[in-house]
Amino acid sequence: MTAQIINGKELIPSVRAQIAEEVRELTGQGVKPGLAVVLVGDDQASAVYVRNKAKSCEEVGIYSEVHRLPGETTQEELLKLVAQLNAADNIHGILVQLPLPKHIEEKAVIDAIRADKDVDCFHPINVGNLMIGDDGFLPCTPSGVMEILRRTGVSVAGKKAVVIGRSNIVGKPMALLLLREHATVTVCHSRTANMEEITREADILVVAIGKAKFVKRSFVKPGAVVIDVGMNRDENGKLCGDVDFDDVKEAAGVITPVPGVVGPMTITMLLQNTLEAARRLHQAAVKA
Repeated sequence: MTAQIINGKELIPSVRAQIAEEVRELTGQGVKPGLAVVLVGDDQASAVYVRNKAKSCEEVGIYSEVHRLPGETTQEELLKLVAQLNAADNIHGILVQLPLPKHIEEKAVIDAIRADKDVDCFHPINVGNLMIGDDGFLPCTPSGVMEILRRTGVSVAGKKAVVIGRSNIVGKPMALLLLREHATVTVCHSRTANMEEITREADILVVAIGKAKFVKRSFVKPGAVVIDVGMNRDENGKLCGDVDFDDVKEAAGVITPVPGVVGPMTITMLLQNTLEAARRLHQAAVKA
């Protein structure tokens, strides 16, 4: 068996085209969605992500501005900028690129972003809404994975899903979104015993641990759907995921390559959240 390889270049443009159409409609009503991205320091990977986000905003008609701050920026200075963006009428979404320099407390910055502009879904209010199933923003990478599953025709309800990784950014919210769609979910992590036995039971396997080529064919049930969230460099400096793609594709039924699928879909969900934030803030202003 050789897996169906999900093609991001076929999948993602249709999602973005739909977002662009809705952005045009909202802009026609006098509201142009706006996203502010804040980058502190000179982390090269973060700089690449920020450039991709700005380019993607332009593609769908979303206004974007990037605030590049030096690495020695103080927490007080960063919080002052966040307060300014909270008050800016032309900014509907705020994203502070992580990781931050060690002298800045990430939680203090995340908590300072208005919940209704928190398009990354890191604010405690949005995380709480996700937990209890209330309406709100969905975290970009996990919601991107769910969009990939939907658009690939993968039914989640009733399936056994395993998530490898328990981070606040991917692993935990990924499990919650799979539960919301009625999967039976197991979360594996660094302390999990007999991990291969557990993952071999998965109909859907989502891997997000940051270890290059960690998941081999022995982890995968024949015919399973394998979604690779990882982004690493292999021994030759080439980009690769947490899944050993060449090995696992011979066992999986469906698989995502790295790069090209989950990363661009994550940015696409950021665009979706920014659009939704603009729509909600506009509706709130009209009611007021």
